[in-house]
Amino acid sequence: MTDIGSQNLERSSGTGPEAEDIVVADGAGLPDNARLPIGVVLEVSGSGSQIAFDLQRINECMADPDPSVALAGQVGSQIKIRVGEAWLLASVRDQRKDRRSEGGIIAHIDFLGEGGEEKLTGRFRGFRRGVTRYPVPGALCYPATTRDLEQIYASDGRASITVGKVFPTRDIRAGLYIDAMLGKHFALLGSTGTGKSTTAALILHRICEAAPKGHILMIDPHGEYSAAFRQTGQILDVSNLQMPYWLMNYEEHCEVLLTGSGNERQVDADILAKCLLAARSKSRLAQTMGKITVDSPIPYLLSDLSNILQDEMGKLDKATSSAPYMRIKGKLDELKADPRYQFMFSGMLVGDTMTSFISKIFRMPGHGKPISIIDVSGVPSDITSTVVAVLSRLVFDFAIWGREEKTRPILLVCEEAHRYVPNEKNSDGSSVAKILSRIAKEGRKYGISLGLITQRPSDLAEGVLSQCGTIISMRLNNERDQAFVKAAMPEGARGFLDSIPALRNRECIICGEGVAIPIRVSFDTLEEHRRPASEDPSFVDLWSQDGGEEELVERVVMRWRSQG
Repeated sequence: MTDIGSQNLERSSGTGPEAEDIVVADGAGLPDNARLPIGVVLEVSGSGSQIAFDLQRINECMADPDPSVALAGQVGSQIKIRVGEAWLLASVRDQRKDRRSEGGIIAHIDFLGEGGEEKLTGRFRGFRRGVTRYPVPGALCYPATTRDLEQIYASDGRASITVGKVFPTRDIRAGLYIDAMLGKHFALLGSTGTGKSTTAALILHRICEAAPKGHILMIDPHGEYSAAFRQTGQILDVSNLQMPYWLMNYEEHCEVLLTGSGNERQVDADILAKCLLAARSKSRLAQTMGKITVDSPIPYLLSDLSNILQDEMGKLDKATSSAPYMRIKGKLDELKADPRYQFMFSGMLVGDTMTSFISKIFRMPGHGKPISIIDVSGVPSDITSTVVAVLSRLVFDFAIWGREEKTRPILLVCEEAHRYVPNEKNSDGSSVAKILSRIAKEGRKYGISLGLITQRPSDLAEGVLSQCGTIISMRLNNERDQAFVKAAMPEGARGFLDSIPALRNRECIICGEGVAIPIRVSFDTLEEHRRPASEDPSFVDLWSQDGGEEELVERVVMRWRSQG
């Protein structure tokens, strides 16, 4: 440590000529680790600083009964710096040995915020994010105690939910500000097996408890969350979703009905646009409304579309051969005949059920079940993206056209988000990527909150993750994913981010608008009946069982063939 730093520490810790000023713990006769400095500021920059720690003082703190003081100076821990009459809170980013001093440690810190001081206790008071007054070189650094952290993490009156405990404390609850987290979107990231699905269920359960009249729509691609929300939510899958096909806009119709590519696809698209508009115009509802477009959500009969295609194909003055008409008509007949598509392309769905369908999936009214789980695991893979696109676009369009009514905010949660909003390398130009990207950029203006859950953040579209104001990062094993998340997180969280590969299961780093300062959290244990069905199978247990294999195979084959 530098000579100036050593002199400052000696003066304040009772080892120098002014030792009579030492503060002792009640009845212990030993230095109070929380009130004695552990380091000194060497350099100051806009977002952080370089400091020198005294290794002897760090070792003394490690024996302190306060877990926050015991970790003082370690990477990811918090320290405080005296600036005039106030305290400045900082997080330790890294450490290295000071070659110029036998017992010195050089560390970089990131500033988190500042607050006043309670005169009697010396603890933090009125913590706020950001820095208005910076320390100067030579300023002393002290451990942040558990009581300091209680003041910092205490709710400031804003609505919040608690999801776990702040590391390394034993009893400080970790809170998320609901309005701040949902108002600017959030992302939950984590490698497979880190407890990501259980964490998502925990957060959604807490939100539902805090807002029992909320409106939450979750896209579940694996059928995991039905078990978690069977009692508190509406479960919708291919057996009861009954999503009308005519809710699709023109682009989504093209994705489902067109099979060509290149110039051939453009010819098919032009024909479909003309015939689709004609089919919508035949509806009685369209005739009462006057002008409609090919995108208008007007009910029409599939048979009308098929007949119009047939009529257009028979015209002598058509601009092309009959092949495009045959391709579209063939695909349409295939959808009508295939039982896997009956949840969407059923003749029973031609009535004007738009109001009731939106009320059902958006939970308006909720009837005590504020969340709807859309299980798309049974949807044929070739139209899964289109189904998700229709649901997402309904959320966006409803918010836009209901802006004058001040409609209720809606939370759209998308599991396996990298499948629907891929980066440019994996992009296929699908409509679901366009609408989710638009929601990420513009949704908060219209009262739409987006929750993205993914195990591969580096596969997300660039810019989407940066639109998320709150990032909840569990352990990430892939270096590309770690780098991608670090680039999206604020500067003050860099010290926490370095610990992402070392997080245990059901631990995370939370930073952004939803928390007062970046924190490391150990999540609460969720009750068994409220967990998603996402546990990994036990090979040892299942492979030790015997008997009934033939009947099992028969049952699987029966479900396989019947697609149910």
